[in-house]
Amino acid sequence: MKKQRGLKESLRKTIVSLKRKPQTIPLLVLAAAFLVYSLNLTHISDTTAKIQLSGMGLSGFCTMLFSLLSFVCFLNAYPHRKKTNIPMLALVFVMLGILIFCDTYYAARIIEATTRENHPIVVDANTAYIPKALSVLGLHRMIVAIGGTLTALVPVLRKLLRRIDTSLPVEEKVEMKELHLSDEA
Repeated sequence: MKKQRGLKESLRKTIVSLKRKPQTIPLLVLAAAFLVYSLNLTHISDTTAKIQLSGMGLSGFCTMLFSLLSFVCFLNAYPHRKKTNIPMLALVFVMLGILIFCDTYYAARIIEATTRENHPIVVDANTAYIPKALSVLGLHRMIVAIGGTLTALVPVLRKLLRRIDTSLPVEEKVEMKELHLSDEA
């Protein structure tokens, strides 16, 4: 019973903090996108080394660079206790667009290398990392797009979160005893 109350209280505190800073939701989604890409970077790097088409290495580098820079711009777009910094927010959207473009370009190079007529790259047990890299790129694009959409919807999220009642229930009997005692003194 005590664990259930503790869980409810921690959930209430989480919702209260999200009500104060709804931009935390898209930030966490973008952090998840960064983790998905960076934790699977071995597959991306092995694919780049195997296929070696033009722009693949640059595309992978730009994805890592703009992932980190988009975090910095995102944090500067929503400064503490100040209005939203619109130029930084615009930079975030530009960088998210670049991320999606780089992932799409890289995926197109993989498809081009595996389906070309002259000496296509054969996917077998030794090159099983190539389809994994392709699926990571697709997942990364999807998560970045969701993060961008949530970033655009921060004002709507703020309004929706404000509708959630996070006030604590007050016990009337305790309140009344304290009121009677304070009136008599």
